[in-house]
Amino acid sequence: MRLPLKIVLVGMPGSGKSTFGKNLARTLNFAFVDLDHQIEIGESMQIKEIFEKKGEGRFRELETNYLNKILNQVEGFVLSTGGGTPCFNDNMNIINKLGVSVYLDVSLETILHRLTRDHANQRPMFSGLDAGEIILKLKDLLASREGYYHQAKIKLSGDDPSTELLMAKLINFLEVES
Repeated sequence: MRLPLKIVLVGMPGSGKSTFGKNLARTLNFAFVDLDHQIEIGESMQIKEIFEKKGEGRFRELETNYLNKILNQVEGFVLSTGGGTPCFNDNMNIINKLGVSVYLDVSLETILHRLTRDHANQRPMFSGLDAGEIILKLKDLLASREGYYHQAKIKLSGDDPSTELLMAKLINFLEVES
């Protein structure tokens, strides 16, 4: 495994990639990078606006461009990706080539609770949907994305994964890779 260490979190929308990523970055004394936030800064537009004005296809192109730019940085970091990031433009292979991917496997019930608590309307894919429609959408998304997520080098299952558990898995992974 090449150093510096680049940890890339993947998983469903609402799986906790940003929250967990910030905690992990603080523990490791690494920078935390949120891919969607970097896109918003670079494009001077919210993700929702990009979807509305330019369409999902253009958003996915931008996402891949920013992902490559971030992963080719010299320093180590913890990167939180969008839920669909690994599923387009060979992104999962890019992530696995340049970083250590970690799949946060969280139950759909927990994700639904987080999305409804955190205003799902702020997420383009769930805008205008009620709880029943959101859970159906989540099931469809998981069915189409799970194959990509399972390509991650490390999998953390459970509704509240700990940084300590990931640290142990990272150490084990790095020992096997070296």
